[in-house]
Amino acid sequence: MWFKNLLLYRFTAPVDLDPENLPQLLRDNEFTPCGRQDTSKYGWVSPMGDLSEELLHAANGCYMFCARREEKVLPAAVIREKLDDRVKTIEHREDRRVHRKEKETLKEEIIFDCLPQAFTRSQRTYGYVDAHNGWLCIDASSYAKAEEWMKLLRDSLGSLPVVPVQVSESPAIIMTSWLRGEPLPEDLELGTECELREQREEGSVVRCKKQELLADEIEPHLNAGKHVVKLALEWDESLQLLLADDLAIKRLKFGEQLVSEAQDSADGDKAAQFDADFALMTATFARFIPQLLSYFGDTRQDPI
Repeated sequence: MWFKNLLLYRFTAPVDLDPENLPQLLRDNEFTPCGRQDTSKYGWVSPMGDLSEELLHAANGCYMFCARREEKVLPAAVIREKLDDRVKTIEHREDRRVHRKEKETLKEEIIFDCLPQAFTRSQRTYGYVDAHNGWLCIDASSYAKAEEWMKLLRDSLGSLPVVPVQVSESPAIIMTSWLRGEPLPEDLELGTECELREQREEGSVVRCKKQELLADEIEPHLNAGKHVVKLALEWDESLQLLLADDLAIKRLKFGEQLVSEAQDSADGDKAAQFDADFALMTATFARFIPQLLSYFGDTRQDPI
């Protein structure tokens, strides 16, 4: 499996994970499906899905974890319609008005009654610890999802001393300078997408797609004071990505050569395929992350 997003965190203390003890620590927070009256459940599942029951996948000093969230789907329109019907029935039968506090109680009763019949939906969030380099990498589309994932890992391990990666220079300013014609690092190429934003509160926003970013159309927006807050890049012919000014990475795509290499080494075996994907992905990130941070003045170059 290949990440589609990347949120980066750095350990503030040495990380010592024992692959023999880890699975048992994770069992205390293993995922269980929603019961009849549960609105949601969250816990660890096997990163390899049906291919393994192990809650941990380890390779080359990296440890992969997968959290699953399952939640009941109760459409607001359905609840509202049932509530309106119940309120009308009470008001007609008892010849009185139903006030807000009573409506809230009725709504809770309706939700309780509907939960056993509700459909469920689930979502998996992957992340891994690179023990050698002291990084935590999470495939999450938002920091809120990453925080939820880290809380589960912290509850399982007892502690998780990590902070978001920090740099000394503003990514927005550096990326803006690239669009002004400043040379990019030699391993980077501009993509065809960006988002420009005025720095003042509620300032205007310009989004460009399938656009030559060094074209004349972009310059007036930069001269008007807009800064780059998202920029499409290609790194070393291995990764395509959309980089945000908070260093969040989205729309990750791995190069065809990397994907083909993993497929060739697996030779059709699904478990071997997962292992090869994970090994190549983490090896690629181990090269990419230090370079990414160096573009903006990494505050710590050496592993913990």
